[in-house]
Amino acid sequence: MADRTFSALGLPVVDITPNDSVVVAAVQQWLDDVVIGLGLCPFAAAPRRLGNIGFEVCNAQAEQDIAAFIDSELQRLVHTPVQKLETSLLITPYAFAEFEDYNQFLSVVDTLIGLGGLSGQVQVASFHPRYCFEGSSPQDQSNLTNCSPYPIFHLIREASLTRVLAGVADPDAIPERNIQLTESLADGQIRRLFPYWVAK
Repeated sequence: MADRTFSALGLPVVDITPNDSVVVAAVQQWLDDVVIGLGLCPFAAAPRRLGNIGFEVCNAQAEQDIAAFIDSELQRLVHTPVQKLETSLLITPYAFAEFEDYNQFLSVVDTLIGLGGLSGQVQVASFHPRYCFEGSSPQDQSNLTNCSPYPIFHLIREASLTRVLAGVADPDAIPERNIQLTESLADGQIRRLFPYWVAK
């Protein structure tokens, strides 16, 4: 019988490798139903339709191993033609159960981007099941704009982002529009779209 372990989010894991497909499927559903379905990100629909979004699962728990994984994925992103890999979602289902730990680790990712000579080329967007904006309480529905089924580091090519935003009216208003949208969601919608949100 396989050893029974538990993920950082309390999910029982019997065999980690096959479970990667379950993790990716959950993230893809969130991307389709929430990010694209609610129109939270004008950048996501085209690469999803074209199939050039990378979904990479890191099973590590130690921060140094996760840093090495992200560093490798940064290099893979910039050395792969954009037609094959537009953007990457790096998923860490067995680490960063607490948002505070995840949020602190973002500075490590920024350092990796700088050390790799990728400042101005790649940026990271952050998503977490317990995402909480500064000045917000965990129960605020505004946090749902960045609430995902697992901790995710989203690596974005800045050139691609600039190109997409050039065709968006008032891109600076996107965050506020997204907050207004998530704050307007009814309880039933929240339970359906964010079954992993534990704030309520």
